[in-house]
Amino acid sequence: MPGIEKLLIRSAAREEMVEITADVQNAVSASPVREGICVLFTQHTTCGLTINENADPDVKSDMLGFLKRLIPQYDPHFEHFEHNSDAHIKSSLVGSSVTLPFEAGKLTLGRWQGIYLCEFDGPRERKVLVKIL
Repeated sequence: MPGIEKLLIRSAAREEMVEITADVQNAVSASPVREGICVLFTQHTTCGLTINENADPDVKSDMLGFLKRLIPQYDPHFEHFEHNSDAHIKSSLVGSSVTLPFEAGKLTLGRWQGIYLCEFDGPRERKVLVKIL
């Protein structure tokens, strides 16, 4: 069984959604497994992974804008001293993993779906682990 591949993703802003669909598809295509599931996981506590629309960039803006309004960066009730409590909360809400099926070496995403690393405390380099089963 193949091992775990590591994708290194560089974010450019404190908060952004970085599409990683092509990187994940490349990992699936390179695998000898032709049909199965692809599990993605990030080992970080201030970013997340999600699947969402990749055709209209306004969807990313809407997502990030809503999360900013829901969980502002500086809330006087936050006790964590590093000033990134909002990033930890957003990461927990979005989640740290996604699982996707694939057939004939191709992800079975819907027509408008893309895979995103959701950065909440950037810019920085993030690691996404890819396990193909």
